[in-house]
Amino acid sequence: MRLNRTLLSIVLVVVALVVQVSVLARLQLPGAVPDLLLLVVLGLAFVYGHVSGALIGFGAGLLADLAPPADHAAGRYALVLCVIGYFAGLVKPENGQLKSAFVPMVAVVAAAIGSTLLYALVGALVGDTAARHVGLGSLLFTAAVYDLLLAPFVVPLIMAIARRTVNDPLADSSGGGGDVAAGWLASGTGLRIGSQRGRLRVKVARNRAARAGRIKGVKRL
Repeated sequence: MRLNRTLLSIVLVVVALVVQVSVLARLQLPGAVPDLLLLVVLGLAFVYGHVSGALIGFGAGLLADLAPPADHAAGRYALVLCVIGYFAGLVKPENGQLKSAFVPMVAVVAAAIGSTLLYALVGALVGDTAARHVGLGSLLFTAAVYDLLLAPFVVPLIMAIARRTVNDPLADSSGGGGDVAAGWLASGTGLRIGSQRGRLRVKVARNRAARAGRIKGVKRL
């Protein structure tokens, strides 16, 4: 990853971890705890792709493993978020034409359930049976509900911030994460943000062509 993306990812992950530990973990909600760190990893992976998503997920999970009051083996959550970040990055559209919020919402639910299952599986392999006392079914349901309710307020914001580290905001090849965020924010509003950006790109290209033609005409004279 580039330096600006790395610094931004570190800042967002640290802020999310602080809020996760100091606020969300103390709400004493039934079942699971809303996983803000997971949502930040998802938002960054939607923009940066699967490789960066895996690296960010591993780093975020490792910080969560080491941050107090962690009561599990170091590297356990790092493995979980590394896998989640990789697969979330695969959702990143290649052509930047994804305008619906359906796919990101499905990805959030799948990530919440998958991370809980994978965390419990790794825990079972190392002898941690805490999930049995709470009930795995309850953890899966509450994790999906909490993360899905929190996602519309977190993921689009993270994606919008992450898009600022992309060099060309109008280039499709630089990543379609911005269009995913636009589709999420515009879902149900009838706004065609993607088509408006397409017309803007055409207009910019025409202005450049006209300017180049005028310069060539002046040189010929």
